[in-house]
Amino acid sequence: MKPDRVPHNFCGLPERSSSWRTARAVVIPVPYDLTSTYVAGSRNGPAAIIAASTHMETYDEELGVETFRIGIHTQDPLETEASTPARMIAAVESAVGGVAAAGKLPVVLGGEHSVTAGALRALKKRHRRLSVLQFDAHADLRDSYQGTPFSHACAGRRALEAGTLVQVGIRSLSAEEARFRRGAAGLRTFFAADLVARRTDPREIVACLGDPVYITVDLDVFDPSVVPATGTPEPGGLGWYDVIGILREACAARRVVGFDVVELCPMPPGVASDFLAAKLVYRLLGYIFFGRRTPPGARRSRRR
Repeated sequence: MKPDRVPHNFCGLPERSSSWRTARAVVIPVPYDLTSTYVAGSRNGPAAIIAASTHMETYDEELGVETFRIGIHTQDPLETEASTPARMIAAVESAVGGVAAAGKLPVVLGGEHSVTAGALRALKKRHRRLSVLQFDAHADLRDSYQGTPFSHACAGRRALEAGTLVQVGIRSLSAEEARFRRGAAGLRTFFAADLVARRTDPREIVACLGDPVYITVDLDVFDPSVVPATGTPEPGGLGWYDVIGILREACAARRVVGFDVVELCPMPPGVASDFLAAKLVYRLLGYIFFGRRTPPGARRSRRR
């Protein structure tokens, strides 16, 4: 039972479970959507996810644990709303770098998908090899879009520059992106149609990943019937159990050094999408800290 006054942090945790000093995971809200090209509003996503998280049960029925006991600290939102894309990415890089340097897991809440580039810049400085697992409806492989290489439409391309890239759930891309994908080294794409038809096994996806891994989840990877509250919905997406099944396999087999959940565009009074996003963050934390064969941090001293 939670108190009448719930703290405004992820899960609504008291100080003993949310202090910076004891936390093993740190939530970084990034309310930014300057390059959004269809429905704007993902700048409101981080606040909506945090608000929804205060209404979750903190016992994870799959894992049989109370994941919050790892300690989850929530930082103040980054002040990036009026920033250029380049300045926003620099701010995210600084925030994620500080969290990682303290030996804690960075959890970025977007905002639009362009925020991922800042997190990857920070982690690439700490890990010589980095593999990115991207859940998305869109390939996001444009080198530049509407005058900037840091558009949300370029998130996959910037991720590929950080290391190998494995894309999951793709069902929309331009002719330019299709040509680039066919010739790009270090890139593997798993299309939504093959996943929904069970022609692709999660273990096949995980086998393509190196170690360590950064996970980025654009919520439009889900079918709009599951998550309607995104700026660029696409039909034919994945379901809840499709996504968490792949995440479970990835976290069991690879060391995850950070993740983000992006592109929630809240649609009040509806809150189902907000709640799914919050539970996805919480379940992913559970997989990372309780579902691994090797506990997080066990190899932290080994530079990669």
